[in-house]
Formats: sequence, structure tokens, C-alpha cells
Amino acid sequence: MARFITIGYGDSAGYERTKAELRDAAHAHEAWLVERGAIVGMAGAPTLVRNHENSGIRTEQKAYLRSDLPIAGFALIEANSAEEAVALVSETPCAIAYGVVEVWPLVVQSEG
Repeated sequence: MARFITIGYGDSAGYERTKAELRDAAHAHEAWLVERGAIVGMAGAPTLVRNHENSGIRTEQKAYLRSDLPIAGFALIEANSAEEAVALVSETPCAIAYGVVEVWPLVVQSEG
């Protein structure tokens, strides 16, 4: 099975305007993904790390990328194809509650 990184974007305004029964179903779907082996988590505060030409580590407490919606969370899922991965995340809270979910294939270079 292939692995995919998903990034969920959403805000409380979109979440709150979504019907409670849809939100509950989306959270139940997310719990089901965890039961089948997904690793799901909420996004904390990011740290930028730079070490250009190994000249010393510099960090900044901010995100590098900007988007219209804040990053709400991440997941690592397994699926047989990109199409299946899309279907799996299409019923999660960010997808249902006026947000968006990106699905990125994870190309594993080494595994420990």
C-alpha cells in the first residue's frame, strides 16, 4: 500500500456553520481512519529551520507557507491509490466543514 500525507485546512467559522450531524459523522469517519492505521493530529505552532551551507541553525516561530485558511491538522494514511486516498479523506472534518484537504503521495526514500 502507498502512503499519503494529508494536510487539512479549515477555520472555526466554517466548522461552526456546518450542521452538527455532519460534523459528528466527519469525526466518526476520522476515528475510523485511525482504527485502520492512520496517524492523525492537529497542527501545533510551526518552527522554520534553516542551516544554509551548514553555517549554523536559524529558527523562526512562524509558518513558511501562507493560505486563505489556517492549517488545522495532518494525517499519514495508507491507500492503494491516490484516488482511494482522496475518497478516504473526503469525509473528514476539514473536507466537510468548508475547508480543504490536500493529499500528497509520500515517496519513501528510506525506512528505519
